[in-house]
Amino acid sequence: MIYVANYKSPIGNLLIASKNNKLIGLWIEGQKYYFSNFKDEVQQLDNNILLDTKKWLDKYFNKEKPSINELELNPIGSEFRQEVWKILCTIPYGKVITYNDIAKQIAHNRGINKMSAQAIGGAVGHNPISIIIPCHRVVGSNGSLTGYAGGIDKKIYLLKHEEVDMENLFFPRKGIAL
Repeated sequence: MIYVANYKSPIGNLLIASKNNKLIGLWIEGQKYYFSNFKDEVQQLDNNILLDTKKWLDKYFNKEKPSINELELNPIGSEFRQEVWKILCTIPYGKVITYNDIAKQIAHNRGINKMSAQAIGGAVGHNPISIIIPCHRVVGSNGSLTGYAGGIDKKIYLLKHEEVDMENLFFPRKGIAL
């Protein structure tokens, strides 16, 4: 059974989902891959983890910088995606890293020469716990604000909310730059 709750945020309605009292999803209404690939029965109910997530979000939107460790997360995805999402959880408030940075880190961890930044982009884009697992803190190598399933306007809002230095970041005009 998957339990869900709604949360009204400054960037729109959020859907929060839990299973076995662990957070498995947080999506911005209308985002790509919204509540995808779940076949379990769904019930609207504010259980402990969903209530804790709402409190976490209250703190986040009040600029209190809550820790990811305050919540028990269980994002569902492949081993590769899990590896990428774990790296996302280490990006501090107010900072960004590039898809290429993550690719280099995974290549190093695996003892291989190279990892595709595009593969990283796919994993980042399928992050099922938006905001909390901060995929919005990942940018293109050239500073391009590309690749946010929730929409580029939401990514910009979240980065500004976290007081990221936006001086060298820009909205891509054409194509995707990872």
